[in-house]
Amino acid sequence: MCRILYRFLASIARLAVRSGRSKDLEIIVLRHQVTVLRRQTSRPELTDDDRSLLAAVAAALPRPRRAGWLVTPDTLLRWHRRRIARHWTQPTKPSGRPSTAAEIHRLIIDMATNNPTWGYRRITGELAGLGHHIGASTVWRILKQHGIESAPGRTSMTWTRFLRSQAAVACDFATVDTAMLRRYVLFFIDITTRQVFYAGVTTNPTGAWTTQAARNLFLRHPHRFADARALVRDRGSQFIDTFDEIFRTEGFKILKTPVRTPVANTFAERWIGTLRRELLDRTIIWNRRQVRHEAPSLPGGDERTPPLGCRSSPVKLRAA
Repeated sequence: MCRILYRFLASIARLAVRSGRSKDLEIIVLRHQVTVLRRQTSRPELTDDDRSLLAAVAAALPRPRRAGWLVTPDTLLRWHRRRIARHWTQPTKPSGRPSTAAEIHRLIIDMATNNPTWGYRRITGELAGLGHHIGASTVWRILKQHGIESAPGRTSMTWTRFLRSQAAVACDFATVDTAMLRRYVLFFIDITTRQVFYAGVTTNPTGAWTTQAARNLFLRHPHRFADARALVRDRGSQFIDTFDEIFRTEGFKILKTPVRTPVANTFAERWIGTLRRELLDRTIIWNRRQVRHEAPSLPGGDERTPPLGCRSSPVKLRAA
């Protein structure tokens, strides 16, 4: 404001030493410029300093001289009232409770994530022990905003969590569509380590063949599944009672997935999807010989692994 007032006074001083004719010509030019600008902009943007200067000049300028101004006298009075009101108005405090600090937000989320059995009341008590006194409803609201369920929902046993706690092994058949004939690959996957064991390849997966493949698996790897306690399989007709009995004698519990629910055997289905994307969708398998040749390029394959089609020598790979 002081800078604008100084420039205004300096311009008045320069006008005082000029002749009347030059002043009249300049006024005519300035009025014409204002007329041109009005045709381009109906409402020019004015700052508080501009409003203060116009109000000060209007107080010393007679009313007839104000013709053609950008603002009316009522506008000048409204600006003046608004400025006085802002000067004397005290800043108001926001209504409601004060917002919770970001550090408290992070602490609540960490407590709920690292302690699934803690509800919002337990978290409120733990915060009070650390010197942070906030309401239980506030903790509940923060948990809800971040999509964190209540303690019963976080502690409920999901299928994946149950399989991890059981150190289970999953098995399934993966189909390989060759150019002449479809072949079926029986594999077992350790859920804890994601290690895949191939039990063999066949064109006719009968119950007797599947049972013999399970026997070969334990003969070749007697200590590989020592820590496993459960076998997850679907309800296919290839898995007969003698197949289950082999695993029961080894201390396994048979977990059958629901009917037409492949998501229940998610670890095996996930690996089958990787097998298709990484190999089967990229090449045409012509015969059993090529299946054996392509074994090293399967997901997690190794150049030193035995052939895929060898029934008595399961191939050990790591799942993707």
